[in-house]
Amino acid sequence: VQFVESGGGLVQPGGSLRLSCATSEFALDYYAIGWFRQAPGKEREGVSCISARGTGTYYSGSVQGRFTISSDSAKNTVYLQIHRLTPEDTAVYYCAANLMRTQCTNPLIQHEYNYWGQGTQVTVSA
Repeated sequence: VQFVESGGGLVQPGGSLRLSCATSEFALDYYAIGWFRQAPGKEREGVSCISARGTGTYYSGSVQGRFTISSDSAKNTVYLQIHRLTPEDTAVYYCAANLMRTQCTNPLIQHEYNYWGQGTQVTVSA
């Protein structure tokens, strides 16, 4: 496991969470870092990405306007701020690094991401 994700949990609809993704293996600032999620019974999907040094971001249509990705170089950490959560956001969220690119693609090319975390569970329920 190269990444450590945290920040998941049980939240009510309409609530917010901030997920974190950190590693001591390499500097995240040099690569495109993506967030993916896998809901029960569904395929894993790419929801957001931040390009090297924060030069660009990507959001899938399903999360645009509610998710914000950011990074802190000093902490070597990437964050995913999630607002206005709905039950459809329930999933295991993973961060991953694309060591082949510095810029995010649209959409994310999942098989290019070769370093993954163990995931953090987000459950949205009343």
